[in-house]
Parts: sequence; C-alpha cells; structure tokens
Amino acid sequence: MSNDQAAATTSSAAGLREVRREVHERADSVWTRGEGAAPAIRKHRKQALKGSRGRIAIVDGCRTPFVKAGTYFAEMDAVDLASVPVAELLNRNEIDPNEIDLSIFGAVVPALYAPNLGREVVLRLKLPRTITGTTVNLACASSNRAITAGAEAILAGQAEVVLAGGAESLSTVPITYSRNASQRFIELSRAKSLPKKAAILGQLRPRDLAPVAPAIAEYTTGETMGQSCEKMAKENGISRRAQDEIALHSHHRAADATAEGRFAGQIVATFPQPGHKKAVTEDTGIRPETSLDALDGLRPVFDRSYGTLTAGNSSPLTDGASAVLLMSEKKAKELGYKPLGYIRSYAYAALDPATQLLQGPAYAAPQALDRAGLKLKDIDLVEMHEAFAAQILSNMKAFASKKFARDELGRKAPIGEVDLDRFNVNGGSISIGHPFGATGARVTMQLLSELERRDLKHGLLTVCAAGGSGFAMVVER
Repeated sequence: MSNDQAAATTSSAAGLREVRREVHERADSVWTRGEGAAPAIRKHRKQALKGSRGRIAIVDGCRTPFVKAGTYFAEMDAVDLASVPVAELLNRNEIDPNEIDLSIFGAVVPALYAPNLGREVVLRLKLPRTITGTTVNLACASSNRAITAGAEAILAGQAEVVLAGGAESLSTVPITYSRNASQRFIELSRAKSLPKKAAILGQLRPRDLAPVAPAIAEYTTGETMGQSCEKMAKENGISRRAQDEIALHSHHRAADATAEGRFAGQIVATFPQPGHKKAVTEDTGIRPETSLDALDGLRPVFDRSYGTLTAGNSSPLTDGASAVLLMSEKKAKELGYKPLGYIRSYAYAALDPATQLLQGPAYAAPQALDRAGLKLKDIDLVEMHEAFAAQILSNMKAFASKKFARDELGRKAPIGEVDLDRFNVNGGSISIGHPFGATGARVTMQLLSELERRDLKHGLLTVCAAGGSGFAMVVER
C-alpha cells in the first residue's frame, strides 16, 4: 500500500473512536450462553480449495446501481434487474455463450411469475437453452450461496464456466390477502355455476380483502430482523454513538469511492423500464452530507421508547442485482482471462435465531480462516455486510472477545480485532443499499476490486442472514 493510500485509509477511520472503544475495551460484554453451554466450533485444518482444473477463479463481476425500493426500478422485477449485469459481463468479456455450463442466482422474493431466476436469466438473454439454471435462497447471503454452489460444481468437475449472482426487487413484492380470502378465491376459480360462485363470494367479509403487508420476520420467532437486532444491541452492550459512527463511516467512504470512480467498473448504467431515456448510473442511497449530529437526531424505529436502531444506522430496502463470472483456473487461462481473484476458503454457520439472529459471521469466520490457513492479522482488507450497525459491532466484539472464543467457539483465543483502517473502506450496505439477493456478490466484487486497486493479496468477507445463518469467505489475488 502506498503512503497516500495508507494516509487516506487512516483518515477514513479516524472518526470511529467509540467503535474502537466498544471493540477494544468492551469486547467481553458480548452475549454468550456461558462456559460449556454452547457446542464448540471445531478447528479446521488448512484445505486447498482446488479441483482437477485448479482453483476457483472469479473472473469478473458487475452490478446495477442499488436504488431505494419504490423509486427508479419500481417497474423492474428480479429478472429484469438480473439480466443487466449478466449482459454486461458477457459483452465486456466477449465470452462465447456456448462456454457457459450453469447459471445460479439468489433471490429472497422471486418474481411472482418467474420464480427460477437462474433459468429465466438464460432465457431472457437468449443464451443457449441447454444451459441449466437454478435459484437459491439463503436470505441476505443468497448470492454467496449461488457463488459457492457454482464453485462446488466446478470443483466436482460438473462445470467449468458458471454465471452466479442474485437480484431483488422489493418494489414488486407480491401482496397477499387473508387465508380465508385466498381459500375462497381458489374455490371461486373452480366453481362452474353462478349460484355456486355467488355462495362463495358471500363467505367473504370486508376485512378479508385488506392486503396483508409483507414483513421481514422470522418464521420461528415472529420477530422482524430489526427487532431481533435491537435485542442484540441491548444484549451485547452496543451504544447508539458507536452505531452512528459505523453509519457515518459507511456513507462517507461510499461517497468518496463514488466521487473517485472506484465503482465505475462495477456498476452498469441501467435504464429503468419501460421507456425511460435516462440511465441510472450511481447508487442512490449514499449521503455524503450526513453527520453525527444528523444521525443522532433520528428516532429509533424498532423500539421507539428504548431502542438505538434508526433508519440512519440500518440498511434501507433496496432494488438491484449483481453477477460474477466463475471459471476453473485452467479454463480462465485457456480463454485468456486475468481473474479478479480466487476463492481461498469459505464457511457457513448457524445458530438459534431466537438468540443472536445476526451473529452467524462470528461463527463462520474462524472456520473460513482455519481452512485458508490464515489468521485475521494476515488479512489485508475486511468487507462485512452492514445489515445494521449494531450487527457489525456485535460481530466485531465477538471476533475480539476472549469470553466469546471460550464460551461459544470452544477456543483458547479469539480471532482478534478487525483493523478499522481496513474495514469496509469503500462503504457498505447501510449507504450503498441492500437488495437481499444481490448483496453477497456485491461484497465479493467490491472486495476483490479494492484488493486489486491497492495491490494487496488477502481479503475476508462476511454476511449475516435471516434464520441465524452466517457466511464467511477468504479470497486471494
């Protein structure tokens, strides 16, 4: 890293004083079940993530701008959105579509009439219809699951070139009705006589026709993600000031990256449909003008009386899509590509969603580092998906906590403190936005692009997800 880069990065994290205090001095205030109460997360041996055709190469990646739901992309569904970065990847890499073996995409809320996004992208872009396509759902880590599923197909020798990514259109979420109304509508479609239809309609009440608003809630607990994270903030001793510092860091770093053109190769100019003549070229949620005073003035939204989570320190509802091009190492060389990087290792973890819903990365990251044969101190840049600032702080404290390492991981020492000078250096989901199915691929390409720009080698990314799931991956150049 050059002196100018080091100075800029140090300056970017200078405002994280309370965050540093929270992580360095109060790490052991993080929640645990108590010594011996949790199943130990066993240590893993170093693994070479290679198949007969070498490592898994991430050749290239790109995405749409991420925009607030209900705005620019309100007329575009997940298929519309996903097709944009895939078309760009194919065009700028000049790849023969006949080389593609598989299309895997993540989506949390699929298009109502096109639920298999991975296959629909193939058909929309008129790619060879012999390309198999599939769709995965691991909540906010859906496109991570798509990428690793593609990697596994390559390692198994079942594919050599894979399209992977994800999309989310929260502007076009299907609106449902009450169960009684749904059942009556089904009966109505089957009724053959007018008297029968009239009898069925007579069973409906006005309240049955009220739309049921979708909620991002856990099926097992009934809690929304925000409510669960609010509980985490209280249980892990997370201050409001530290959360707002994380949010400010996210907005300012993303604003700097945008102004300096660091996202130029990642974002594809996207024309909203139908008939719009002006393209969207930048993420629309970044607020370069925001300040700690402005963030401090926002009211809590999930616990209005005693909460600390606000619209300012939480990720917004967002539309967008992202895609990456995966190949076996040998295939990439044969076709003449210089990959962005390679997958060194990855790990998934899960815990009871009734406890610490978004703490999964604290369990996955140690395993991914073990498999990579690396320590946290060996990592040059860290990218953490920012669902909420409180979730970021909870995981950072768990990384640094001796108590968490002993009680939750069954380890003698923590993996260590995240170097804040190398954390989310180009901003994260709080500012850039969070289309659920697309975020994981965005984080992946953003990390690899910055490693390339700085001429660094190793990166760690983490993503939390609903259901108590967590994901971590180590990438290398």
